Amino acid sequence: MQKQTLKRQLDDHEAFRFQHLTLYEERAKKEGYKVVAGVDEAGRGPLAGPVVAASCHIPSGVYISGVNDSKKLTPKLREKIFEELKNSPEISYGIGIVDHSEIDEINIYQATIRAMLKAVDSMPLQPDYLLIDGLPLPHLILPSNAIVKGDSKSLSIAAASIIAKETRDQIMIEYHKQFPEYGFDKHKGYATRAHRDAIKKYGPCPIHRTSFEPIKSMVSVEPSAQFTMFS
Repeated sequence: MQKQTLKRQLDDHEAFRFQHLTLYEERAKKEGYKVVAGVDEAGRGPLAGPVVAASCHIPSGVYISGVNDSKKLTPKLREKIFEELKNSPEISYGIGIVDHSEIDEINIYQATIRAMLKAVDSMPLQPDYLLIDGLPLPHLILPSNAIVKGDSKSLSIAAASIIAKETRDQIMIEYHKQFPEYGFDKHKGYATRAHRDAIKKYGPCPIHRTSFEPIKSMVSVEPSAQFTMFS
């Protein structure tokens, strides 16, 4: 009896959470929009590798258990949900990638915008409205709503955050095979102490962002843009 009660409580909690996460999507649909997509990115802050964005549309009535802000999920659960999102025939998503060299050329803010636009434009089912995590997205055609901490407030943004994070993690794991001394499989390029120590010991490798400190001070390059650290 206690187990049944606990399960019912958990089911009720998840149903309430799911309903709360779809408020922005449902509001947009009441305004007449049919394909509402969430947009988020991963990798603005790291010292190495690309910035990756994802755009995701989840139709009404499609339920993927556990979708949440990617930062609130364990790696194992995030990977599981990522596979479910990718393999669901009802869900449409796109991915945009801007590599380290382009980040150095145009700056991380512009690179993030470019990755997001790429993600939206690559969706098989084109959206007519966008929900974006945090920063406004200057799309030439589509109306949008920028939501602070949107990955914890919108189902489609949360799904996009999972897709972007898992895609970027897989890229960095592949880079680890080429440059194992830096430990990209563990920190994914972020400025951990172990990563900074490896840079001091081995110097920067080809995928390090030369517009970011401390790499910027270690290489002789013409600075193309100012860098602002993101958390």
